[in-house]
Order: sequence, then structure tokens, then C-alpha cells
Amino acid sequence: MDLRKRKRMQSNRESARRSRQRKQKHLDDLNAQVSQLRKENGQIVTALNITTQHYLGVEAENSVLRTQMMELRNRLESLNEILSIVNEVVDDGIRPWSLVGMNNQQPNYGFC
Repeated sequence: MDLRKRKRMQSNRESARRSRQRKQKHLDDLNAQVSQLRKENGQIVTALNITTQHYLGVEAENSVLRTQMMELRNRLESLNEILSIVNEVVDDGIRPWSLVGMNNQQPNYGFC
């Protein structure tokens, strides 16, 4: 009976040792996974920061381009208005180049 009891105790000790080893391996695996996930998280944060900076740069450039587009659109509208006036004058039979300098002429009141 004593021998059976000793064998069982030895078997139980061996089983407990294997259980502790499995538990330690599982803990080591989890720690390695935590380390890997922290590393990946750091890389993602770095990539996110770079992407955010790029986005802000593109957004600023877009703002400048929108402003330039509005200015160009206004200039085009003004030029189209001038062209429309010139076309009306031509349609009325007046040569537009004859109108150049008309504002610089002094009115003749007959006093000269």
C-alpha cells in the first residue's frame, strides 16, 4: 500500500509540474503577444501621425486652391462681362478701338 501511495504522490507531483509548465508557457506566450501588439500599436500610431500630417498639408493646399479658383472665376466673369460689352458695341456698328482714349479728351465748350 505504501508503494502505491508513493507512486500516486510521485505521479501527482509530476502532473502538477507539467501543469505549472503549461501555465508558465501560456503566460510567456501571452507576454510575447502583448509585446508584439504594443509594437504594432506603436507602428500604427506612427503611421496615423504621418497620415494626419499629410492630410493637414493636403487640406491647406486645397484651401489655397479653392481661393485661387474663386479668384479666377471672378476674373473670368469680369472678362466675360467686358467681352459681352465689346460684342454689343461691335454689333451696334461702333469700332471698339475708336472708343479708346475717349475719356481723356477735354470737352469743347467753345471757350477756346
